[in-house]
Amino acid sequence: MNRILMPVLLLGGLSIVPGAFAQEPAPGRYAMQKTENGLARLDTQTGEVSLCRETQGDIVCRMAADERTAFELELDLLTKRVETLEKAVEEGQASVKPRLPTKEEIDQTMGIMERMMRSFMGIVKDLEGEERSPSDTVPESPQKT
Repeated sequence: MNRILMPVLLLGGLSIVPGAFAQEPAPGRYAMQKTENGLARLDTQTGEVSLCRETQGDIVCRMAADERTAFELELDLLTKRVETLEKAVEEGQASVKPRLPTKEEIDQTMGIMERMMRSFMGIVKDLEGEERSPSDTVPESPQKT
């Protein structure tokens, strides 16, 4: 019986293998689309679009105008933030002082802690009461020596 099943299983297994290798390759990072003036290149990871043209045998890509404006705006904002931080460091304001809690926040925290402690002490008193109660105690069995 094994001699009959072995070739059938082997052939069945081999027919599955080509399907696994025939899968389409994963798409690359860039998707290209022809336009009237050249190519549009989409960066599938960042969403950035570049316009590409063939110039003297080389393909040269440049950012789209609206993306270039957004890029320059972001660059300006980051430059201003860096300048502000550098100025703060020079003036000794780099260390951030922690904000102390307000009186209301302290009172609220103390109220929560007090309720927790009272509950805990109530549990301790209940457990002490159970230990002292003679009706709940189990007589110890004599130990053999």
